[in-house]
Amino acid sequence: MVSIVHLARNLRAGFVLAREGALALVDPNALPPSARFALRVARIVERRNIGDGAARLSAALTRLGPSYVKFGQFLATRPDIVGAQAARDLEQLQDRMPPFPRDEAVKTVEAALGRSIGTLFLDFSEPLAAASIAQVHKARIKTPEGEETVAVKVVRPGVREGFARDLQAMRAAAKTLERFMPEARRFKAQEVVETLARSVAVEMDLRLEAAAMSELAENTKDDHDFIVPKPEWDLTARDVLTTTWIDGIRLNDLAAIDAAGFDRVSLARTLIQSFLRHAIRDGFFHADMHPGNLFIDAKGRLVAVDFGIMGRLGMKERLFLAEILLGFIQRDYRRVAEVHFEAGYVPPHHSVEDFAQALRAIGEPIHDRRADEISMAKLLTLLFEITALFDMATRTELVMLQKTMVVVEGVARNLDPKLDMWGTADPVVRGWIERHFGPLGRIEEAGKGVRTLAHVAADLPAMAVKTKALLDRVEEMTRDGVRLDAQSIAAIGRAEAQGNRWGNAALWFVVVLLMILVFGVL
Repeated sequence: MVSIVHLARNLRAGFVLAREGALALVDPNALPPSARFALRVARIVERRNIGDGAARLSAALTRLGPSYVKFGQFLATRPDIVGAQAARDLEQLQDRMPPFPRDEAVKTVEAALGRSIGTLFLDFSEPLAAASIAQVHKARIKTPEGEETVAVKVVRPGVREGFARDLQAMRAAAKTLERFMPEARRFKAQEVVETLARSVAVEMDLRLEAAAMSELAENTKDDHDFIVPKPEWDLTARDVLTTTWIDGIRLNDLAAIDAAGFDRVSLARTLIQSFLRHAIRDGFFHADMHPGNLFIDAKGRLVAVDFGIMGRLGMKERLFLAEILLGFIQRDYRRVAEVHFEAGYVPPHHSVEDFAQALRAIGEPIHDRRADEISMAKLLTLLFEITALFDMATRTELVMLQKTMVVVEGVARNLDPKLDMWGTADPVVRGWIERHFGPLGRIEEAGKGVRTLAHVAADLPAMAVKTKALLDRVEEMTRDGVRLDAQSIAAIGRAEAQGNRWGNAALWFVVVLLMILVFGVL
């Protein structure tokens, strides 16, 4: 019975996609033969002359509901799965849904925070913006300083249940696809659905979004040109997120930016450098930086909102990204190739020289162009296409970074069409590498090592005291006539020997490492 329900839901989804013409985005050449036939049959019911591919897809997914809108947005970040063209079309999909009534939002807020709306807020507006998972209201709260305007994000009633139902249907569809079309397994349909499920689960817990906002704010507290709203933790729960209200100009409102007297060239540069600092310096970046989520405040600072989708890079990925960008800036293709192999992204059976030659095919055309014609995002896209030829495994975090960079670069070039991406990126990338892997970085790492050894050395007296106490106890027991069997004596001997070995090893380790540090720094 459950399978029949899933089948019915998937048939309805397929019909809506076909009817709205969204299947026109699918490249038949990328499909196995059996799927091509199914695609031709499905397109029989297609409506004609209803706009371009992106408009058709947007209409279809909106009709299907919040789960499918979110699914489309998710696939836009995975060109490795849906292809570059489909990903570009999906990028235009706006997460806009009809708002739900204010009364329902009030009920959700009161249930989540356990108090009546009148005691929580001085006033609470009608919905100002609505998306697939939540909508935003404007409100005022009382503070020790007076009153403060806040934004209140409220999860849609029933959205979790709806997502759960749709995800089950998607799981069934993915399983069926891989079972009956083995050649389609390379699309990793089941893996895609599970990744979406995890992403949505995180996004629907607004406490986690508040935590992401707080972490990004902590990382950027010393950045004078970029700020993050502050979460009001007392007014935040799983279904409600309250933050400081942002009064600003959207980054795509060029007329308002010019009228306010802001320097668009400077803003574009700030946007690119802020994003690279977050990604490379902090390893934690806003992964949904479209113009609707970016503002300029009265002081000319960039302000980001909506932290439901975040990206994270480990030190390995950050070094990988920084060295790649610097390598292309310096035209050192051999080094860029070596970075891929050192990171383990390209299997060792390939040739570093052959890979460097392929990278040259990407990099050299760039250096024949004017600075304002060079696209860093396009370079990363071409890079991932080349690495696929060398069996580079897909790295989800790097794909998300690349897609975010495409959006950020687009916003920056809208502000300044002559933006020099490489000249803008160079000080951030080069500065980070020098900071962490130059003399200062080495001294800091040495300092960390010395502190660790100091903790070990500090523990040595305590270890000696414990060992002596153990020996005194053994002597007391034997003096009073307690007999120990051979196994007990052997165990005690091993414990004492181990204590001595640890003490001697730690002392030698301190001596050797200090010598290395001294000669290394000199």
